[in-house]
Amino acid sequence: MNGLVDQLLARLAREDAVLVRVESTQGSAPREAGTWMAVWAEGLTGTIGGGQLEFQATQEARELLAGRRAIDGIERYPLGPSLGQCCGGVVFLSYRRITAADAPVLQRELVGQLQPVALFGGGHVGAALARLLAGLPFSVRWIDSRDGVFPDALPAQIETEHSEPVQDAVAGLAPGSRVLIMSFSHAEDLDIVIACLKRLRTHDDLPYIGLIGSKTKWATFSHRLEARGFTPGELARITCPIGVPGITGKEPEVIAVAVAAQLLQSLG
Repeated sequence: MNGLVDQLLARLAREDAVLVRVESTQGSAPREAGTWMAVWAEGLTGTIGGGQLEFQATQEARELLAGRRAIDGIERYPLGPSLGQCCGGVVFLSYRRITAADAPVLQRELVGQLQPVALFGGGHVGAALARLLAGLPFSVRWIDSRDGVFPDALPAQIETEHSEPVQDAVAGLAPGSRVLIMSFSHAEDLDIVIACLKRLRTHDDLPYIGLIGSKTKWATFSHRLEARGFTPGELARITCPIGVPGITGKEPEVIAVAVAAQLLQSLG
């Protein structure tokens, strides 16, 4: 279960690289600001996209890696006739030589730019989702009330947390977290939903809250939540069932794909 950051850090322990990052763009561009790739003497980790743009950036990074040139500041790349691309926009790239000594800073920097997800539940679906999200632009806070449910080795993007009672973890979530609720217990699920709704009342900083389950489960939860004073408008902030429509398989990996796709849609 290795994400791109783990692949970078593992190889960086053995050899130097050049980190190429998209600093900003104008108009149509292959990838957004913050996208990166590591260029090695042989091979790449990650991609900045763009075909000819990436080819040229790779060449320039290897020149820098070999000490044959220096790049000062940020380079501008018009995606027009000079690069033979029809995007028509402009990409600004930075180049930075990195070594094993940079690993701790790089891990904080690259994981810190990912979108935060709080995943409640260490069961089969939660594990499938964690594996999938490790390769997507998310950092995951994986939470459960039980001991011993998490794998021993996890990617840098995933941080595990034991919380008892589990809903207490909601207060400490990073602002902007997308929340997925799939604990081993309906009672825990309900407690987490209540904690999320209360946080929305005070902070309104959880853009997506997804609850695993059927329409019948959500109807039961809705009645209980209304009895606790939550309004229809507040309940509308909860997505249940979760996952993009039309994917009907019940296997954990299938559910994970549908939910991950919905998370990506929520990024806008």
